[in-house]
Order: sequence, then structure tokens, then C-alpha cells
Amino acid sequence: MFGELKKISEVEWEVQRGYVEDMAVPGRIFLSEHLGENLELGAVKQLANVATLPGIVSYSLGMPDIHWGYGFPIGGVGAFDIENGIISPGGVGFDINCGVRLISTPLKRDDFSAIKRLINTLFATVPTGVGNVAPKKFTDNELEDIMNEGASWAVKEGYGIPDDVHSCEENGMMKDADTAFVSTKARQRGRPQCGTLGSGNHFLEIQYAAEIMDEEAAKKFGIEKDQICFMIHCGSRGLGHQVCTDHIKDIENATKKYGIKIPDRQLACAPVKSPEGEAYFGAMAASANYAWANRQMITHMVREIFERDFGVDYNEMKLIYDVTHNVAKFETHEVDGRKMDLCVHRKGATRAFGPGSPEIPHNLTDVGQPVIIPGSMGTSSYLLKGTQTAMEKTFGSTCHGAGRIASRSSAKKSHSGADIRQDLLNKGIYVRATSNKVIAEEAPDVYKPSSEVVDIVHLAGLSMKVARLEPLGVIKG
Repeated sequence: MFGELKKISEVEWEVQRGYVEDMAVPGRIFLSEHLGENLELGAVKQLANVATLPGIVSYSLGMPDIHWGYGFPIGGVGAFDIENGIISPGGVGFDINCGVRLISTPLKRDDFSAIKRLINTLFATVPTGVGNVAPKKFTDNELEDIMNEGASWAVKEGYGIPDDVHSCEENGMMKDADTAFVSTKARQRGRPQCGTLGSGNHFLEIQYAAEIMDEEAAKKFGIEKDQICFMIHCGSRGLGHQVCTDHIKDIENATKKYGIKIPDRQLACAPVKSPEGEAYFGAMAASANYAWANRQMITHMVREIFERDFGVDYNEMKLIYDVTHNVAKFETHEVDGRKMDLCVHRKGATRAFGPGSPEIPHNLTDVGQPVIIPGSMGTSSYLLKGTQTAMEKTFGSTCHGAGRIASRSSAKKSHSGADIRQDLLNKGIYVRATSNKVIAEEAPDVYKPSSEVVDIVHLAGLSMKVARLEPLGVIKG
């Protein structure tokens, strides 16, 4: 595979123009030779296809967790000039604002031995799995407020503390949300699901900080060695999926209407400033806000359990940060020496803004944005910090996780969920899931090693290691 790519550095490879017809810019992939052994030809072609889209600037980018997806590869980043570029649902994905948040507690690993009891309580409390519903079904008016206000709505309603909002990317709310473009069907799917984990690779995990790599940044972020933390990974549930489904049809028509040539129908797109592009962006932003409220409500449930069962004060459980890894946003970046307003698509990629960026909390401007990279079930997760290098090379972007190397269907055929559960238990990791099939689908070895993925972005300077977190218990849908 690497024979077709030009080596730029130890972990940087170029997909040269001409790899597919009509590439306006080259592609860049951040990858080691070892992980490159599993690089899918289809993912490289998708990366090259993205480089043909109107208004793309600099490069079509692939992170080390890159794999084949819908339209854009997962682990893909593309930035488009707002004036003459496009927006594409394939560059965001169906789970709009799927994201991760990390919350610290004052507990230490040595003082904590009730993991089975805690995981069982969490599994009984936090709704998980396909079709599960939240304890509260929201009214139309409440849903409207959720889609407009995001995490701040949840905090205002008592599902959190004010500092939570400031510790979210975008302060937990995209201001350009336009609920007029969210369909009745999407609303019907969303009303009963805010405050639910969902299925697939989504999880709620109890972890401890096994290693601190950057003492100064860790202190700023509020994490110490051996500290008990919890991580939440989920998105906009059925509402976001329906929004994507609804708008793809309109965007496909817009692609033809505006005469946009695309190499793959899954790259259907519309000009950013077209009525169809603006409608999709408004509905996508509303879905992103819903996802932030969703993670906020789950955070509230977990804090209440820690407070009730372990005597931890609710306010002592600090949200370190919340990042999204499936979204398109308007951002200003320097391109060829001049500042440009861009529509940056991150699909399976995490924002990693460097020191001095006005978009990150002011108490962290000298350190950089917290970046959260979850592992696969049973493997390490990482807390990193954003960098100036990322701002220069990847529009302030880094990887989002481990990256699958096998499909869910093949994982179910080749793995036993019961065996994986027991193997993890033997390693001190207690897992609860809706079925053994779910565990088989998410077997650790169907993902790239998270440590290697993080090593690459660290070596490339896209985000730098701050702490390594190890799992103690996991719930999955």
C-alpha cells in the first residue's frame, strides 16, 4: 500500500494528485509503517475522492485511525472555503456530534474496590442499547430548547454545574442551530432518547489515571495519578441519524442542481452558502446541541450515583473536557499565509486547538485544548493537549480513537462475547452489556492498538500526551 504513497516523514505520507481524477489538492495521511499494514485501499481512495470536492484547501487529511466510511473515510478531515466550497453530510456522518467527555472524581484507585457494584448500578440506571429510552420523555418545547441550547439547557434544568458548559467544545452549543430544518420524524426519535447511551462502540467507562506524562498540563487539566475518572462516549442518537438521513436526499438533489461533479454519490454536497447547505448546517448544529445535552444528562446520572454510593460531593466531580469527533464547523485558519474562513469537516477526528486559541477555556490558553482519545473496550484511553503544529498542519485536528480493522459482522463470527467478558474480568475489567453479541462486536483486537495511534499523533506533534487512563469497568449497549 505504501508503495503508492510518497513518504514525507516517519509518520506522514502523501496521496499525490492524480491518484484519482480531478484532485484539487493532495491527500495527507498520518500513519506508521506498522499500522499501515492494515490500511484499506478503499479508505485511501475515499481520502483522494474528498480532494476533488469544490473549494477544498491545502490537503484532504487522514488520521492514524483512518478506515473506510460513508463518503469520507472515518478519521478524515477536509476544510472548504466558505465562499466557494461545499458542505457534505458524508463528511460528518450519521451520528452527528458523536463525542467523548472525561470527568474526574476525588477518589483514588487504592481506595476504590467496589467496581462490580458500581458498574451494575450504572447499567441499571443509564439507559443503554438500541431503542432504549430515557427516564423522561421531553415535550416538544423542551426538545426545541435542547436543540437550541445544548449543554447549557441541561445545566439550567439542574443536570450539572455551570463550569460544565465552559469545559465543552463550543461551550456545548453551536449558535447557528436552526430547528426549522429538523423533521417531525427526527423529533419523534429524539424526544425519548436524551439521556441514553445507545449502542455500537458507545460506552460509559470507569477508569483510573495510570500514568501522567505531562505534569504541568495534567495539573492544569485537573487530573492526578491514580485518580478515578469516568468517560462517556455517545452522540445524538436517533435524532441525529434521522437528520442526516433526511438531508442527504436534499443534498443529493442539490449536487445535481449546482452541477457539482463527484466521484462517489456518498460525497453528495451543496455549496456552503446555498439554501440546501444552510438548511443541513442548521439541522446538523441542532443535532450537535442535542448530543451535548445527552452527554450532560448522563454525566448527571453518574455524579448522583457517586454522590449517593461513595459520598463524593457532586461539585467535586469536574468535567475535564468534552470533545466532538463528527461535525462540520465554521472556523478561521491560516492557509498559505493568509487567514481564511473555512467549513472544517471532522469525521472520526477530534479538534486539537493549540495554545493561545481563543476558542478554548481561558485558563488553558497557555497549555492548549484538552484532547480525549478513547481506547477500545479493555485498552488504554488517553488525555492529550492540542498544539500549534496541529493548527499549521491539520486545521487543529487529531485522531479520535483506535479505528476499526474488522467489521462488526466478522467480529461476531470470529469472537465469543462470553470469552471476551471473562478474559477482561481476568485482567480486572468488569463489563456489562445488553448481550454477549455486543461484546463480540467490540472485541479489543478488532481495533488498532490505541497506544500506537496516539504514539503517531504525538510523534507528528498533532497532540501531545498528558495522561494514560486504564479501564476498571465498562457498560455498553
